Amino acid sequence: MLNNELAIFYERDLLKLEEEVCLFKKEENLWITQGSVNNSAGNLALHIIGGLNYLIGATLAQTGYIRNRPSEFTRKGLPRKELVAQLQELIPLVSTTINNLTPEQMNAEFPIFFDKPNASTSYVLVQLLAHLNYHLGQVNYLRRKLE
Repeated sequence: MLNNELAIFYERDLLKLEEEVCLFKKEENLWITQGSVNNSAGNLALHIIGGLNYLIGATLAQTGYIRNRPSEFTRKGLPRKELVAQLQELIPLVSTTINNLTPEQMNAEFPIFFDKPNASTSYVLVQLLAHLNYHLGQVNYLRRKLE
């Protein structure tokens, strides 16, 4: 099933994001921007954490997570260990939630409007994975440019 493969890719890419965050030699560089990337690596990590906790956690797993999207881009200076801890908590939530979805749930309309009317849960999960990869590439770029 698609959800099993998606869960594997989410875990792989969230682990890679955690690795990228840990590879910054200077922790303060997590909060600096460079070139055409307008958001820092730390803010991009917070954005991924917030988005997945909301769209997969709160929306599909009913965790009760309340998202503050603006703070994902304005909050600065969170210690690296807190970013890593949030990523480590997110991985099993995402994997378990996706793996537990039935084929009917994967094909059903996503519970909230995403980017088009009647988008299926599988469509949204693929879009979110692509979004994660886009920001993962930005984090990697920033780390290499800054260090």
